[in-house]
Amino acid sequence: MKLYSDAELAQLLDQPIFHTISAVADEMGVECYVVGGYVRDIFLERPSNDIDVVVVGSGIAVAQALKQRLGKKAILSVFRNFGTAQVKVKGGLEIEFVGARRESYSHDSRKPIVEDGTLEDDQNRRDFTINAMAICLNKKRFGELVDPFGGLDDLEDGIIRTPLDPDVTFSDDPLRMLRCIRFAAQLNFMIEEETFDALERNAERLHIISGERIADELNKIMMTATPSKGLYDLYRCGLLQIILPELCQLDLVETRNGRAHKNNFYHTLEVLDNVAKASSNLYLRWAALLHDIGKPKSKRWDNLAGWTFHNHNFIGAKMVPGIFRRLKLPMDAKMKYVQKLVDLHMRPIAIADDGVTDSAVRRLLNDAGDDIDDLMTLCEADITSKNSQRKAQFRENFRIVREKLTDLKEKDYKRLLQPCINGNEIMEMFHLSPGIEVGALKQCLKDAVLDNRVPNEREALMELLKKKAKQMGLDAK
Repeated sequence: MKLYSDAELAQLLDQPIFHTISAVADEMGVECYVVGGYVRDIFLERPSNDIDVVVVGSGIAVAQALKQRLGKKAILSVFRNFGTAQVKVKGGLEIEFVGARRESYSHDSRKPIVEDGTLEDDQNRRDFTINAMAICLNKKRFGELVDPFGGLDDLEDGIIRTPLDPDVTFSDDPLRMLRCIRFAAQLNFMIEEETFDALERNAERLHIISGERIADELNKIMMTATPSKGLYDLYRCGLLQIILPELCQLDLVETRNGRAHKNNFYHTLEVLDNVAKASSNLYLRWAALLHDIGKPKSKRWDNLAGWTFHNHNFIGAKMVPGIFRRLKLPMDAKMKYVQKLVDLHMRPIAIADDGVTDSAVRRLLNDAGDDIDDLMTLCEADITSKNSQRKAQFRENFRIVREKLTDLKEKDYKRLLQPCINGNEIMEMFHLSPGIEVGALKQCLKDAVLDNRVPNEREALMELLKKKAKQMGLDAK
């Protein structure tokens, strides 16, 4: 971060839009301040086009006057129920205006009772010290920083802290607990000890927050550079146990006859971070988070093999829709994509462990389809073994798998791997209705193509089809 004097802040705000807001506010005789994230990001040297402005008076009136001054260069939207207005300026700037206010809350709602207030009242209601700084826009004090809670010091020290009593801050609006962890994860800051203790004490208040709000903050944490930091903080304070108890159940290591399995919770966080280094795809990250979610239900002890997790991928895939539904995540193709990757994530590992055969790679590509590259990214991230020799062997085998996949894709795998005789033709040939017999004949052709036992050509497949039908006691026309 970089420290600025008031004079230097004035220079940074030496832009037509801020001078225009300043002139409008002075003409109306009201105090006007740029606040919140825009001020924070000035010191973090992060560009931002979203500007929040607090007016000690009517924010809507100032926004309307600004729109009149800017004319066709601006679009005004007024939200009277919330006492706010937005001005969008050509070039991408969005300015949110609100009147300074003080808030009070009832215990069963995060919707405050709002009254007009002073700048001090408005800063008191802010979530964190680093978001409670304000810079005056009025001409006489243009560029003056108002920082009553030491937000600048916390920004410099990398600390997330509430301006007032954190128990009051979080109890009033429990969504701030998720925002606390999200900011710490995004900025790689530490949460101040008293503030963190209040997260633990108020975790149960999260129940009054809508699933959509929780999902939005959770997705932002998932999209940070190191998402494990945010998820671990959620776990330490007890919020993750409310949001995603299935994930927390992975934090268990059992030992029997001197044999222990790995801690699948911390393994999952490592896999998630590995995927985050390779991809910014949010739902690939979700697949990484949920890839082992079925392990607690599938865990068994075998006297010979030790701990086993057979079919945990299949069980986990069945759990994905319920988790997405509860978290208000999209129940569309994105969910099906995550479900598919969870289901298939053991396949490339099995191929790499058993030896890379053409048949296995063809089957994998057939089942994964266009998501094959993401599946491979997930599986490579899943290799977290501390045995360097074993890890190196997996990586070499994965390299071979990728080579074979590239070769198949270049040859148009969709044409190569789908038999050129379809189900409708089979039904017509053998006077069949849709059912088990048709499925068996189709599967016979598909297996032959995938195993490369016959070329995907009509004559060869027709001969195989007739042979299989005869074994089943079916006669062609």
